[in-house]
Amino acid sequence: MSRGSEKPDESPKWMSFRTLLVSSMLLRVFLIIYGEWQDAHMEVRYTDIDYTVFSDAASLMASGESPYKRTTYRYSPLLALLLVPNSIIHRSWGKFIFSASDLLVGLFIREILKLRKVSEKVCTVSVMVWLLNPFTFTIGTRGNCEPIVCAMILWIIISLMKGNLSQAAFWYGLVVHFRVYPIIYALPIILVLDSKLFRSGHKPPLEDWNTHTSSTDKKTLRLKSLFSRERIMFGLISGGVFLACNAVSFYFYGHEFLHEALLYHLTRTDPRHNFSIYFYHIYLHYERQFSAVEKLISFLPQFTVQLALVFSFSKDLVFCMFLQTVAFVAFNKVITAQYFVWFYCLLPLILPWSRMKLKWEGLLCIILWIGAQTHWLLWGYMLEFKGVNVFLQLWMASLVFLAANTFVLVKIIHRHRFSPLFRQYVSSDRKNVKKLD
Repeated sequence: MSRGSEKPDESPKWMSFRTLLVSSMLLRVFLIIYGEWQDAHMEVRYTDIDYTVFSDAASLMASGESPYKRTTYRYSPLLALLLVPNSIIHRSWGKFIFSASDLLVGLFIREILKLRKVSEKVCTVSVMVWLLNPFTFTIGTRGNCEPIVCAMILWIIISLMKGNLSQAAFWYGLVVHFRVYPIIYALPIILVLDSKLFRSGHKPPLEDWNTHTSSTDKKTLRLKSLFSRERIMFGLISGGVFLACNAVSFYFYGHEFLHEALLYHLTRTDPRHNFSIYFYHIYLHYERQFSAVEKLISFLPQFTVQLALVFSFSKDLVFCMFLQTVAFVAFNKVITAQYFVWFYCLLPLILPWSRMKLKWEGLLCIILWIGAQTHWLLWGYMLEFKGVNVFLQLWMASLVFLAANTFVLVKIIHRHRFSPLFRQYVSSDRKNVKKLD
């Protein structure tokens, strides 16, 4: 099709979704192959150290031993099981699985936007934000498992949008077992499961991309019919799956699993330097050991911010989940770069509703966020590679990074066009409700 004959909302052939997906796949295959070469010929390895931990745990599982015999393996046994072929087929098996999940995230982003009738061009540009992001395409190819979690979270959103509550509940229980942090999405999901929207055998009506919502829709959601059939069903199925996965894991690996995969994340304290504002305090007092109460108190700022965001934006579910994730990471006791991918997968889903222009407001936010991160990394380099005592400066850089995250988050909220995920079901909509496929 010639340029002149293209429809306004269609993308040119060079940036079509199929071209984007194929080129993204080839890029990831190249990086995995290149990573093997770099690991063999260069001092600095391409492969993430976590991938070595995953592979060692999988090798232990394959030989009939506990994956938790591998020091620092603090994940679900399902991850080790998934990577057992690393020691049978090829050591890069897991990287291909993670990269395939990465591509699946791109497909799911497009599916979610298409369900809300976002134009083809905007869909493609939004997917590019994920697939062509240097951080995201190196995460999977270096051997980080986060793309699997991202894919499951997006599939849960798709299932909810299509009215498949039991499917959404199953995957939600599984993803919380696989990686604990998605538990923060429980409350907003429960709040949007309005019995007026999720009628048995019907697909809930979605708000379209071009729908303009009045400011009155930003009011806090009222807790009516909290114990509806839909909410109880979602809670029972997701809770049942979560408990079943944990029970099976506990049966095979006992208290090792319970401590390493679950309890450790609730009371984790890491004296090593990281982006968190808590690291310096933990470093100074690590030898005296923190009580369980002290460890849990650090969750208070997170908990307060989470509640404020949920009760303000839960109707706009995807946007609420994005805000929750950014805030959760920013206020966490331990922050590493891999955590950023948790909200990167949700970012493309809110861009079509943002009134923020790349020039200059968007560019300012990008520069500020990357600049604050780079500033921290410079002090981290001085400490780790040069051996200079810059702990205080590094802690101040962490404060600057938290301030940058807060500023960007406030800007995003201010420039967002509020749009509930589901259109309020009224009697006049009965004839327009679609039956589930």
